[in-house]
Amino acid sequence: MSMPILYAAMKKAEATPLLQVENLVVRYRSRRRTNIAAVDNVSFQVNAGQTLAIVGESGSGKSSIGKAVLGLVAPSSGSIRFQGKDIVKRDLAMRRQLASQLQVIFQDPYSSLNPARTVGNSLIEPLLVRGALTLEQARERARSALARVGMPADTAARYPSAFSGGQRQRIAIARALVMKPKLVICDEPVSALDLSVQAQVLNLLVELQERDGISYLLISHDLSIVRYMSHHALVLQKGQVVESGTGEQLWSAPRHPYTRALLAAIPQPDPSRRRNTVAVTAMAV
Repeated sequence: MSMPILYAAMKKAEATPLLQVENLVVRYRSRRRTNIAAVDNVSFQVNAGQTLAIVGESGSGKSSIGKAVLGLVAPSSGSIRFQGKDIVKRDLAMRRQLASQLQVIFQDPYSSLNPARTVGNSLIEPLLVRGALTLEQARERARSALARVGMPADTAARYPSAFSGGQRQRIAIARALVMKPKLVICDEPVSALDLSVQAQVLNLLVELQERDGISYLLISHDLSIVRYMSHHALVLQKGQVVESGTGEQLWSAPRHPYTRALLAAIPQPDPSRRRNTVAVTAMAV
């Protein structure tokens, strides 16, 4: 390959988004056998080393987007491309390949870990399934991942019941990182944690991104978290994007009434600084 062609190929690879979703539609059948559009014509992209946030209330469709990317639900229409490859019609070989590059951190740290397995076994199992590492290599990879999230050396030999919620979420992050993924879907990763622990976990996620270049698809209902973590954000209402921008733009100068309602719903400990809650009441009717 000549140098001009090689250079053009490298520039194209750099310009290709890590994840590109176009015109995504996800429908579910109700008990009345009618199709309900949980996600309605949503498009976005996640670039390497960056965080895209999808924010909205419960039922807005944000988790359905994450499930569609993970292959847990089948899109009704639209395309999902990961590293330039269509992953909607993925076969078994592609699923195995994606497992090492596309990981998820679930909302509940208490139910996301198997209580009957030691932490070490939960981390090394996916490595052994791939068959690329020996048992000792997998154990070393697991120990390294736990160390990266600040867990002590004896963590691998203990069971999930021995840890607090914040520690379990760190373990869940280590389980996602042990595969060395390029993209991690964070589905409400701190909503089940106390505020002080939330800050620790969010700081950890940002630190890991800055150090390792991981990309995040952050799913949240909290614009304060979106403001802190995201490079770009979408506001989702009833399955449709109603506003987009940087996290700071959505926080400081929201344009859509629904975005303002989400801001007004954020708890404010100082009554004199509480936002006007009229918008929330109006949106809930």
